[in-house]
Amino acid sequence: MAGSFAIILTLATLITGIFWFLEKFKWKPARQRKVEEVRQQHNGDIDGKILAEVGKPKGWIESLASFFPVLFVVFVIRSFLFEPFQIPSGSMMQTLLVGDFIAVQKYSYGLKDPITNTVIIPTGHPKRGDVAVFKHPSIPQMDLIKRVVGMPGDKIVYLIKEKKILIYPACQTSDTHCVGHQAEPLNLHYTELKQSNWKEVHQKGISSPIFYTLEQFANKGIVDSTTTMVLDVNIQQETLGDKPHDILTTQGIEEDPRYFYHQNGQPEATWVVPKGHYFMMGDNRDNSGDSRYFGFVPEGNFVGRATAIWVSFEKQPDEWPTGIRFSRIGGIH
Repeated sequence: MAGSFAIILTLATLITGIFWFLEKFKWKPARQRKVEEVRQQHNGDIDGKILAEVGKPKGWIESLASFFPVLFVVFVIRSFLFEPFQIPSGSMMQTLLVGDFIAVQKYSYGLKDPITNTVIIPTGHPKRGDVAVFKHPSIPQMDLIKRVVGMPGDKIVYLIKEKKILIYPACQTSDTHCVGHQAEPLNLHYTELKQSNWKEVHQKGISSPIFYTLEQFANKGIVDSTTTMVLDVNIQQETLGDKPHDILTTQGIEEDPRYFYHQNGQPEATWVVPKGHYFMMGDNRDNSGDSRYFGFVPEGNFVGRATAIWVSFEKQPDEWPTGIRFSRIGGIH
């Protein structure tokens, strides 16, 4: 189901549209006929103010009808073309940062009914490497943004110590020498691991870590103490799809596979993506609640593909912006 805003917008557009239609094709012509009748009754000798009062619509009707064109444009753009989203957490760093406002292309994965989210006109499917917005498979009112890692039929293996993924695509039906999955995983072209420009700061009483650039960290004068833990963050590139992207991993942190989603018949940290589903992961690998934890995402849950950052505010979670990051405005890959 759509979110409450989508439902409200749809209802508001429908209601104002009804009043706009009635005003344009029924009530306004009726008033014009009434004005003409009054004019004829007085042989044209009547004050213009009186005619204007006769032909004047009720204020609330005029107001409702006037809202329709604006709401209709917003409804079409938001429901079928682009929808704005704000990045609230660091799970997709450094592709997306807290404070980024992004445009999500709604028609990438089909033109959908804005209420039921069912596809009306197919226009495409998620591709490996896409940065996509989708509904949480267990909490449909929650929107998430992650990267498409596993396609239907893929076997995904997460190497916990190395913090890398292995993807074994399903064998093609024409390949008579392959049974199940390909023997060799895809080459994701991992680059050499190196230290990034980020510091991960855990403070007592704050559940989520805060990420600072080295410059921000130096300016804040944060030091290790009994209430603060500072961790270094590594960076490397992997290639899912056509273009490489950066992924972050935190030194000194290792994911606990006991909390991973366990698929029947598969070993720990191994998943085979079912038909019509996808495996999603965040680029900030040690700070992302994704398919490793909640499982596969049905294709029907996808909202659209993130295509661009249209404004970016310098901020931390739950804090007011302190500036604008103009350099981040542009396309997403």
